Amino acid sequence: MPEFHVEHFGCRAARADGEAVRGRLRAAGLDEGHPAGADIVVVNTCSVTAEADRAARAFIRRTHRINPGARIVVTGCYAQRAPQELAAMAGVAAVVGNSHKALAPEIVLGLAGREHSIPGSTATKPDLISLRSLMADGAPIWVDDLFAHSFIEGAQLAPGEQTRPNLKIQEGCGNRCTFCVIPQTRGSSRSLPFAAVMREVEGFVAVEGKELVLSGINLGRWGRDLPASESWPRPTLAGLVRKILHETQLPRLRLSSIEPMDWDADLIGLMAEFGGTRLARQAHLPLQSGSDAVLRRMHRRYRPWHYAEKVEALLGAAGPELTLGADVMVGFPGETDSEFEETLELIRSLPFGYLHLFPFSPRPGTRGWALHAAQPVAPQAVEDRMAALRILAEEKTRAHRIRFAGRELEAITLHTPRLLAEQNRTAALAENFLPLEIVGRFRANQLVRVRITGLNSDGTLKAEEAGIAEPSLAGSRQ
Repeated sequence: MPEFHVEHFGCRAARADGEAVRGRLRAAGLDEGHPAGADIVVVNTCSVTAEADRAARAFIRRTHRINPGARIVVTGCYAQRAPQELAAMAGVAAVVGNSHKALAPEIVLGLAGREHSIPGSTATKPDLISLRSLMADGAPIWVDDLFAHSFIEGAQLAPGEQTRPNLKIQEGCGNRCTFCVIPQTRGSSRSLPFAAVMREVEGFVAVEGKELVLSGINLGRWGRDLPASESWPRPTLAGLVRKILHETQLPRLRLSSIEPMDWDADLIGLMAEFGGTRLARQAHLPLQSGSDAVLRRMHRRYRPWHYAEKVEALLGAAGPELTLGADVMVGFPGETDSEFEETLELIRSLPFGYLHLFPFSPRPGTRGWALHAAQPVAPQAVEDRMAALRILAEEKTRAHRIRFAGRELEAITLHTPRLLAEQNRTAALAENFLPLEIVGRFRANQLVRVRITGLNSDGTLKAEEAGIAEPSLAGSRQ
């Protein structure tokens, strides 16, 4: 039986794509293996930065070196953005852009010499002969600008390797931020239909899943492209969340990154109604910069004071237990010392629990590419600003987590690394997104109530069991 391996790069939504491919291949009967011995290696790439591109190329070269017989299939955002570049690499047998990702499992099966039949797949089977005509030099390429086969529905989600799997319900992005290549690599915003979402959630509950993460490229835009109906005249993410919590027995739902302007009153209101019971008190609002001038150059659709107002509203709804996260970009073209100081000041003023920091990376084909050519920020300045932000982020994270010492929280147990298990500890994640180590051995996918006893040197919280935590399906914490 042929063996395959899927290697993931990039965001939660990209991970969900890779897991969907993996699930389909397993459903078709292929065995899963390690890249060093697999017959086919699927590389699910990211292209949001130049470093992401480099990481994918390095993995492809390493895989071909240690396993020269492996047929490497490259998919994801890098495959969509620069397919010929990847097709020319040694060992690459096929390049499948995001436009054709729904066909990736069938393409892999074709390379494995298996019939193109996957249980539950609704994708149109690819014509391998005609699609090969897209090939230039090197491996065959499946890429276009229509994105007709881009929304891949995976096998039924279950708590397996990922205790808290991602359900990707939205694809693509209609925003045009000057730094971002995503509209080119994933197309415009598209929503997974309501019936498909509910089918996945109900199936997850049926196999005793405890926590599900809704994800998307621009999650807050879910539903805006779906047709209205008499029973639902205006599909929205808030309406979907409410239907999931009212119509299913899902114990806990978590929302991944949502743009600041998409946290509307209805969605924030759900935090007041369900936060801390069946809706996780975590909010990730991409910030990018705290400078009004920089946000305008980025073509971001909010101002710093808008961002602060959304945070205040969320804290009012969810309470101080809310864990607030953000992405912050350093060194956007033309960023001055004073503009960077505005970012520091805004971050100091808000109760962030964690920050994702990254330097600006010019991407070909974006407006940011030309801005960088005209007004690049000196590398040393970027390095110094990143260092300052790392210090501030560490201070924020520690201050947020230490506040919970002596408190009780609900948590879900994770798959525990062997070395941690040998110390009689179990890895877990608090309902409000705090990483924990619980004294004792617990199997994964259990909801428990814990008491926080301290903070480890690596930032994880020490905890001890305080009881079983099964959220009331009535929902409200009030």
